[in-house]
Order: sequence, then structure tokens, then C-alpha cells
Amino acid sequence: MPREGILQINMSDMTLSEQGQDADPLASLTGGSAITSVGIYSAIQAINAAATDPSVKFIYMKPDGASAGIAQLEEFRTALENFRNSGKAIVSYIESPSNAGYYLASVSDKIYMTSYEGGMNMFSGLSSKMIFLKDILDRIGVNVQLIRHGKYKSAGEMYIRNSSSPENMEQNQEMIDAVWSSWAEDMADSRGISVEAFNAMLNNLELNFPTDFLEKGLVDELVTREQLQQNLCNLFVVEKFKDVKAIQLADYARLKNVPDLKSQKKVAVIYAEGNIVDGNGTDGVAGDRFAKVIADVRNDDAVKAVVLRVNSPGGSVLASEKIKAEIKLIQEKGIPVIASYGDYAASGGYWISAGCDKIYSNATTLTGSIGVFSMIPDISGVIEDKLHVNITPVNSNKHADMMSMMRPLDKAELDYMQASVEKIYDKFTALVAEGRDMTVEGVDNIAQGRVWTGAEALGIGLVDEIGTIEDAINYAALCIDGVSSLDDVQVEAYPKPMTAIESLLETLMGEKSIFADTPLESVEEAF
Repeated sequence: MPREGILQINMSDMTLSEQGQDADPLASLTGGSAITSVGIYSAIQAINAAATDPSVKFIYMKPDGASAGIAQLEEFRTALENFRNSGKAIVSYIESPSNAGYYLASVSDKIYMTSYEGGMNMFSGLSSKMIFLKDILDRIGVNVQLIRHGKYKSAGEMYIRNSSSPENMEQNQEMIDAVWSSWAEDMADSRGISVEAFNAMLNNLELNFPTDFLEKGLVDELVTREQLQQNLCNLFVVEKFKDVKAIQLADYARLKNVPDLKSQKKVAVIYAEGNIVDGNGTDGVAGDRFAKVIADVRNDDAVKAVVLRVNSPGGSVLASEKIKAEIKLIQEKGIPVIASYGDYAASGGYWISAGCDKIYSNATTLTGSIGVFSMIPDISGVIEDKLHVNITPVNSNKHADMMSMMRPLDKAELDYMQASVEKIYDKFTALVAEGRDMTVEGVDNIAQGRVWTGAEALGIGLVDEIGTIEDAINYAALCIDGVSSLDDVQVEAYPKPMTAIESLLETLMGEKSIFADTPLESVEEAF
């Protein structure tokens, strides 16, 4: 760390993730670029430290190529805003504007943009795509049988429809509108213009060239590379650019985010990221593996509070139940469990966290989706009509081959599957009602598989507060007897992310198959 320098954030050289990960040690050997993954909480801590560090004069950010989830970008921008409010400046430089890049840059005191034309302009508003496969599945002879509860439960729609249902279109449009509304308000407010004027620029395609951004007030100055360097020299109060000292955010985070090992009180942060699946696999939130991780946290007497960081769209019912049961055992010891939501905390992600003592969500988090579905394909059309292979079952019982995928389910079997879905849905709504102090009827009214943004979820009682992972950790620390600030505790992450050496060994030696001890099932009850 230089005695005095700039904290440099180059978003094209790093990604924001839930937990940080060392750069791929083989990337440089195989011709790839070594992109550093910085955990969102580590990034927030680093920016907070820089705000009070006299050796950091200001932040210089190049936001082009920003790679992160929507909620992580929201949390990162909040940290940058807090840094600016501390009295230190943020300066950004844009070459190829994008939605995420400008969203981050807009927090700056000064936004420079290249005066050269030809940069890729991807700043046009948010868009998502829904894909429907029914027509192609029909052509190859696959009949997907979807059993569900919840008219908004759309996870299996892509297999049974060739266009969106009205309910699915409704919730997707509202989600996009809500997320963009949050972003647009922040961006417009930071530049002192109305949201209506800001959206009109995009709707009328008024932002094509760098001069357009300048004329519309979205940037402060167009500069060449040499002019940018001179401006940084002026801000740093040196004559030559080579005398401008800088440290990258990832390096600064490693220097500053050193745990206080003297404290005997811990806040455990459990990162539940990815699809919730059965087994002990290392990908996603594997039920058996996470149950053991949570049990280890519970058995650590130094842990006095827990933050469950959820960034999951859901998955297996069984795995979710195992994880929720372990969370409840922690609470039964008198240890508070605070939930913090990332990009997603939907379906199974909401199931495992609905009973937490308090739930923090970002405004742009997608949550809810309280619904259940089962799905099993019938591929007999492919086997018989396309491949001309004839299958004759030999069964011990009448329905022994119902999960074989070699024939459609009959009515009794469909009723059997529907009964299972209905029972799980009833349990889901009941546990949400208990965890959120609502009636089952009240939960059902906002359930039906519908997805809500965090801002909407706050209004209907699914979350308690809009806040970042930092807010959740600070609150958890203050729940501990004798603790007056985060400085009085250790913050420890679970499960531990792999180091570069561990990643290298896994690459070279191979990973145990996640299916090694798991029987293959042809049907999955899922969220």
C-alpha cells in the first residue's frame, strides 16, 4: 500500500460475487485472463475502510464490463455512496456505457467519458427473455407432464407452452419494471434530472454518441486518454501520471479484511448460493453438505449470531427441509438467525429462511415464489416414432413403471402426483405463516408461486427491511450481549471458499461425482 494513493476499481478485471474466489491459477497458462472474484461483503468492508483511511485520497472507477448480480450491484453502489458521503470523492471514466456500468458510475462526483466514438453502447434499459420449448418438444415426440400448485408458478412453463401465460407475463413485466424503477430513480437523482426525462432519453434513442451523454447531462466531460491522466494528476496533486499511486480494490480488500482473532464472539455468515439440490455435492446448495455446515456452526460455542445469506432460486424440497431443520436447531439454542437476500431468495430459498428472526432484502431481490411443482417427461414418442424402438414393460405392480418416462401418466397417477404437490404447498404456506406471523389464508393470497421484488415483498410482509448484507451483519452483531459494534466480534464465512491451490488440485485430480451416492430419479419435486 503506498503511503498515499488512489483506490482503483476496474470492473473489467474483477467480478463481484457472494464469496470471493482466488483467480484461476491456470488462466494465464491457457491464454485466458485472470479475473479476480471479490466477495460482496469484502468489497463493502474495503470501501468502508478506505473512507476512513488517510492514505486513500479518492476512488477512481472504470465501471465498463461490470459483472455482478443485480442485488450485488445495488449493495456495491450503496457502499460507494456511503464512501462519497464521508467527504471523499469518486471519479469514474466510461468508454463503453452499459446499464450496470452507468448505474455504478452515476454515484460519482465526476464522470468522465471518452471523446472517441466507436465504443459499444449497451445502455438502453433492462431486458430479460423467456424461452418456450413446447413446439420443438412436440416435433421430437417429448410430452412434459407438469403438476403444480400456483398460477404464477412458471418454472415448468417453458416445456408445456409455446408462449407465456398471462400470469407469467404479468409478474415478469412487473419485476422488470420494479428493478428498473429502482435503478432509474438512483441514476436520475444522482444527475439532478427527472426520472421521466431520464427514461425519455432511452425510449427516444437519444444517447448514441459521447456528445449525446454530455449534452444530456449524464457525464461531466469528454476526454482523451492524455486528458484523463492529466485530470487524475490534478486531483492527486502531482505533475506526472507516473507519480499517481494506486491500489486495486481486490488487493486493498485482502490487506484490510483481516479478522479480529482476539474476539471470542463470532457472527457466522452462511452463504447459501445456487440451486438447492440433494446430496453432498460441491455445486449449489447441497442439502446434506449444508446441513453439516450449519450443524458445525451450531456446535461452535463462539458463534453468538448467524446471518443466512440466501442467493438461490430454490430447488429440492427434501434438501430445503434438511437445511431449515438445522437453522431451527440453531435458534433453539437462543442464537439469533438473520436472513440477508442477494439476487434471489425464491421458492426453496424462501423456504429455508422464512423462519429467521429478521429478514433483510435488497430492493431488487427476487423473492417469494411460494409454490410447488413436479415434472416428468414422457419420451415414448421419441423412442417409438423417431427411433423406432419398441419397449414392453414387465411390472410387478400396476404402477411400477409410472416414473419410467416411457409412457404418459394415467389419471390415477396424475392425481397421486397432484396430491403430493398439494400437501407440500400446504406445508409451505403454513411454515411461511408461522415464520412471518401471518394467517395461512393471507400467505395464500400472496403466494400461488408469484415472484416479488424485495421492495414489493416489504409491503406485503415477506421481508422486514430493505438493507444490504452489511446491514444484516451489523444487526446480528448488535443482537449479541455485550456487543456495541461490529468491532467487538469476528465475522466468519461458511462454507469456506476454495483457495487457488485447492481449485488447481480439483482441476488436476478431478472432483468426486455429486451423483456417486445419490440414486438417479426420473421425477423431482421442486420449487
